Amino acid sequence: MKKNEVLAAISENGVVAVIRMNDANKLAKVIEAVRLGGVKCIEITMTVPGAVESIRTLSATMPADVLIGAGTVTTAQIAEDVISAGAKFVVSPILNIDVINVCKKHAVACMPGCYTPTEIFTAWSAGADVCKVFPATSLGPKYFKDLSGPFPHIKLMPTGGVTIENVGEWITAGAVAVGIGSDLLDKKAIDEGRYEVLTERAAKMYANFLKVKKR
Repeated sequence: MKKNEVLAAISENGVVAVIRMNDANKLAKVIEAVRLGGVKCIEITMTVPGAVESIRTLSATMPADVLIGAGTVTTAQIAEDVISAGAKFVVSPILNIDVINVCKKHAVACMPGCYTPTEIFTAWSAGADVCKVFPATSLGPKYFKDLSGPFPHIKLMPTGGVTIENVGEWITAGAVAVGIGSDLLDKKAIDEGRYEVLTERAAKMYANFLKVKKR
């Protein structure tokens, strides 16, 4: 899958599920559960035990409509490792130009973490495909509206502060997609093996995204 196809799929799906788990053995079931609800872009963070090998396995075994990416990528070497394992996109909580350069070298979609207008512009100028605004919790959708004035061409994705209920506000404010973790991936439900809860939450979130996207 080429980079432009990956970026189009992320924009079309609108939701990136950010997975942070201690039990990597449940990854496949969690991914399948949210996939059934319509969420097909999956970010496996480096905080998951054996994350790189999990990305390698999942990239080779998941259905073709599932995009497996890597999150919490903070160095060029980690970027090389996850891309080699099959990650279709690379997400970072920070702005590291070396990570962007590795992604450019391999023609893999890159989403560095940014907070200020200066960081956002710097990342975009360096070749970022989407700027992950993180943590977006205290910024809110209005921040995205404010940024759209000077930066109408820059693609933004909030992570932190995104919920199933407010996803539409972020998209309306100009986000190309949203990153969401705990509000989608109910930890208690996962611990208890009630994966149908994840499917229900994913379906509700995807429906809220579509309501806004189709306007």
